[in-house]
Amino acid sequence: MLTVEKIGGTSMTAFADVLQNIILHGAGPYNRILVVSAYANVTNWLLENKKTGAPGVYHHITQGQEFRAALQEVLAKLQELNKAYAPLGLDLAVADAFIAGRIQQAHTYLDSLVSVLASGYVNSYNILQAAREILASIGEAHSAFNSVNILQNKGIKATLVDLSGFDDARPLTIDERIRDAFGGIDFATTICIATGYTKGTEGIMREFDRGYSEVTFSKIAVAVQPQEAIIHKEYHLCSADPNLVGIDHCHPVGFTNYDVADQLADVGMEAIHPKASKPLEINAIDLRIKNTFEPEHPGTLITRDYVSPSTRVEVITGTEKVVIIDIYDPLMVGEPGFDLHLMQAFYDLGVSYIFKATSANSISLVIWQKDLLPQLIETLEAKYEKVTVENAALVCLIGSNIDRAGLLAQAAGALAEAGINIKSAGFALRKVNIQFVVGREEYKAAIIALNKSFERTI
Repeated sequence: MLTVEKIGGTSMTAFADVLQNIILHGAGPYNRILVVSAYANVTNWLLENKKTGAPGVYHHITQGQEFRAALQEVLAKLQELNKAYAPLGLDLAVADAFIAGRIQQAHTYLDSLVSVLASGYVNSYNILQAAREILASIGEAHSAFNSVNILQNKGIKATLVDLSGFDDARPLTIDERIRDAFGGIDFATTICIATGYTKGTEGIMREFDRGYSEVTFSKIAVAVQPQEAIIHKEYHLCSADPNLVGIDHCHPVGFTNYDVADQLADVGMEAIHPKASKPLEINAIDLRIKNTFEPEHPGTLITRDYVSPSTRVEVITGTEKVVIIDIYDPLMVGEPGFDLHLMQAFYDLGVSYIFKATSANSISLVIWQKDLLPQLIETLEAKYEKVTVENAALVCLIGSNIDRAGLLAQAAGALAEAGINIKSAGFALRKVNIQFVVGREEYKAAIIALNKSFERTI
């Protein structure tokens, strides 16, 4: 059974566990394609810290600063990382030479880009985007090379599928490069280790940015049509956040569908990047989410057509990183196209909302805190009578079959019993996601209250 499997950065860093729990577990290493992320923090060093925004090498280039010393510092860190894998069989001399060569190639490319950028004759966005692509590709090439070297030194037939295209100037699209790379491989006789970054004429980071490794994973799966696609994480896809409700009050979801996965991604709880899940869904490729450190557990299977046989909430989740914007204007009532003009302001600034509720004279929208741009509020205040912005949290009941009389009342009652005021609420006709907007300071209490109310039926 051919599988395409993605391994995240935290799992890759614990490569001894990856060896034992994934590669050597079960039916053995062959008929498998592993799409690997960079080791934990490596892409942060090269670009910027995904959570804190702390600058990496890329920042030096965007600011017109000398970047070479920063890149050499990253090389030193990568070679230091290599030492941790020597006990697993990594040939340090070979691995250090590989990453030193890759960094040197990157130096050469980036020097040329910086020189062109300094000329002032070209669009800086395209040059900086190219620099971002080059830097991003280094981390996955490093971890993939090391993985293949360790496996080969253990007598396992392993093939490096380096999709970064560092030595390949052909103007291939992402899909073309993937099809070309896997075209002649006999999967029954080797385990393929593929880089999570893929070079393509369209630029994988241009559209997907830091979600690119899941996009590579998805596109490989579509190209080779495996029996199953698997994502290995350092945790299960759970019915609620164990850090909030406690490990004894939640459990792996088990089974769900791609619609639910999209609902989760919409509030930041990504089982998979939504743009990576769509090709899998369209091609009817089942996706399994597994915990790297619990290899015997089957994890959660996401399919296109699954619907829970009984009415139940599958996941209680949400986010406290949002704000609610309320736009009030007495001219709104009965005015055709009023909403269209409002949405134009959001569209022009590239801001997407994740919740919306309306009344006769007002529209309330929830957006991510990071998207609260000063120019957005200025634009809205210039057009409408009153604009109110409040910090907020969004809590959700999500499931493939939650259309049950009384479920909304039960949820609202649980929040009321916990003393939590609902600022707004809503759901679409399909009823796969019931959403409540509450105060940001009440987020944790809201999740706990909802989980307590539904725990026995989840």
